[in-house]
Amino acid sequence: MKSLWTLYRRELDLAWGRGGGPLLACAFYACVATLLPLAAGPSPERLAAVAPGSAWLALALASLLSLERLFERDYEDGALDLLTLGPAPIEAVAFVKCLAQWTANGLPLAVFAPLAAVALGAPVEVVPLTLACALIGGLGFAFVGGTGAALALGARRGGVLVAVVVLPLFAPPVIFGAGTIEAFAAGLNWTPGFAFLAAYSLAAVALTPLAMGAAVRNALS
Repeated sequence: MKSLWTLYRRELDLAWGRGGGPLLACAFYACVATLLPLAAGPSPERLAAVAPGSAWLALALASLLSLERLFERDYEDGALDLLTLGPAPIEAVAFVKCLAQWTANGLPLAVFAPLAAVALGAPVEVVPLTLACALIGGLGFAFVGGTGAALALGARRGGVLVAVVVLPLFAPPVIFGAGTIEAFAAGLNWTPGFAFLAAYSLAAVALTPLAMGAAVRNALS
């Protein structure tokens, strides 16, 4: 347990020490939220209609930015070999890496998501639910994205491969998250969408470390 805690702190230090931590992802999110009114038009009614979906699409794309280096950095300098020989199984290492990825990038993006949604015209009443959905959905993004990062180990243009693998898998949380917020804003039953979003993220947390472990072993063999 101590070794996993040390790894978690190391991943956070690396996330903040290289590339500005979540600043790049939040800046990308802000750019998308700023450019959308220019593309969709300044009409408040039109922006309010597309605000939940646009905020979730921006959240998914922003979550991709730092995934490429999740395993690649340790793969290049040999640290990944040492981690596989350590006391913790590689599945636990992958779990901790994705959890640190969510802490360093997913949490700030989740805090930023309600602000972006309200700025695009969503009602203020959806802020708590938007925050909760972004926290849960961001957890799923981190673990599913980690699977793509593990599969891309050693490949040329790994960032493109990660996007190709991961983006189709990001579709369910985008649909469930945006649908939940839209249903809440319209006064409809929003709990099924929220339940599906939570189930997706919990399944990702439980299952993707196994896939990441297999992918890492294959890349190192």
